[in-house]
Amino acid sequence: MTRTPACEPGLRITHRRYVPFSHAHYAGNLVDGAYSLGLFGDAATELCITSDGDEGLFASYSDVQFLAPVRAGDVLEVTAELVRVGTRSREIAFAATVVARGEPEVSASAARLLDEPLVATRATGVCVVPI
Repeated sequence: MTRTPACEPGLRITHRRYVPFSHAHYAGNLVDGAYSLGLFGDAATELCITSDGDEGLFASYSDVQFLAPVRAGDVLEVTAELVRVGTRSREIAFAATVVARGEPEVSASAARLLDEPLVATRATGVCVVPI
C-alpha cells in the first residue's frame, strides 16, 4: 500500500447529514453523543480512502468534547482533518457543527439555516492503515 499525494496534513473531508427523528434519544428530541461519533467514523473512512487507498481502522479517540446539543431535525456538517501522518497512523481532528435547525415551535416542518453555525462536538482520533 502506498500513500497517495493527498496523504499530507491539512487534507480535509466534509460530510453533511440531516439528523432524523428516529435518532432522538432524550426529551426535547435530543440525540445521544454517539451519533456524532458514528459520523466521525464515516468521515475518517473517507479520509483514509482519500489519503491511503484503504478504509483504515479506527484505533482510538484521545479527546472528545460535547459542547452543544444535537437535536432531531438538525443538519450537521462533519469535518475530518488530517493533522499528523505516521508510518501507519493517521491523527485526525473532527468537528460536528449544527448548520441548520428545525423550528417545531413555528410548524412541524419549519427549519432555518443558523446565522452562526454551532459547534456541537469536537474530537481527536487515530486511524491506522496497512503499510
